[in-house]
This record gives sequence, structure tokens and C-alpha cells, in this order.
Amino acid sequence: MELGGQIKRYRTRLGLSQEELADRIFVTRQSVSNWENGRTYPDLQSLLRLSDLFGLSLDELIKGDIETMKEEINRLEIQKMNRWGGILALLMLTLMLLPAPLLKLLDTAGFLLVMAPLFLVGMAVALKVEKIKKDNDVHTYKEILAFSEGRRLDELDKAVEKGKRPYQALVAALSSALLALLAAGGIALMYIAFRYLTRS
Repeated sequence: MELGGQIKRYRTRLGLSQEELADRIFVTRQSVSNWENGRTYPDLQSLLRLSDLFGLSLDELIKGDIETMKEEINRLEIQKMNRWGGILALLMLTLMLLPAPLLKLLDTAGFLLVMAPLFLVGMAVALKVEKIKKDNDVHTYKEILAFSEGRRLDELDKAVEKGKRPYQALVAALSSALLALLAAGGIALMYIAFRYLTRS
């Protein structure tokens, strides 16, 4: 990482300590130390202040680090996608397994009081995952799989996957509708069976 060396080089050229530099650009001394040691990157605001203080363009300040920064941003996006995807999978599993025990333990109102918030949280998480997918231009299963592994498809594979998107969107919509219908039917059947068994 060259940026840390650049910051240190220009800081010492100006005869500033880490603390003095931190004061001038409105950050902590620890932040400057982390930048110079390559542990973290400055945010955009700090980069602008540094380039202004050092009398450099942003290009001159971050030369050589642009690719590293892109990789870091990509790594963070992958972590975010995997984390939210895991939460979504856990919520979906919970929503599939919880209805029967809840119906057995609670009445209808109690069942709805537990399931409705879980469903709403699941929808919010699903929207978050969709936003991450849209922001990173990954839509098909192959694109998502490659992205979650930290890879990008080459141009030919990307074009093939882009051609599949309309069909996959239709299949996904039909599959979702079918799954929702099956889930609703299953919950309704469990409810009817529970009511029938509790009457006897």
C-alpha cells in the first residue's frame, strides 16, 4: 500500500507530527497512524483535506493505491452480501419451521404476533440483499455465486448471463408465487389440523 507511505512522506516534509496533521484535517492521531501503517484508508473527505494540505492532486496522493482501494471496496461489498444473505437464509428457515410449534403453543393471535414481525424483518432483509445485488450488478445465480466468491465473470460470460436475466426474472417470480402459495397452504393446513386436534 503506497498511500500510507505518501502520507508519512508529505507529513514529515511539512515537519508535522501525526497529532499536528490530525488536528489540521480534523481526525484523530490514531487515524493518521492507522493510515500510515496501512491498517485503514482515509475517507474521501480526509483525502481531499490531505491533498489540499500537501498541495497535491488526488491522483498524485493516491497513485498506485486505486486498484488496492477498489479491491478493498469489493471485499467489503462481498462481506456485506454474504452477511445479509446468511441472515436472510436464517430468517427463511425460521419462517418455515416456526409455524407448527407456534400454532401448538399459542392461539391464533399469538401466532400472528410472532410471525408478522418476523415476516416484515424477512422482507426488509430481502430488500437489502436486492439492493446490494443491484449496486454490484449481479442478478443471475452464476453472477451471485461468482461475486460471493470474490470473482467477476469475464465479458462473454457476463453477456450470456445478461441474456438470461429476463427469463430468470420470470422463473423467479413464478417460483416465489408458488412457494408463497405452498407456504400459505401449509400454514392453513397446520392451523386446521391444530384446531381439529384441540377440539377432540
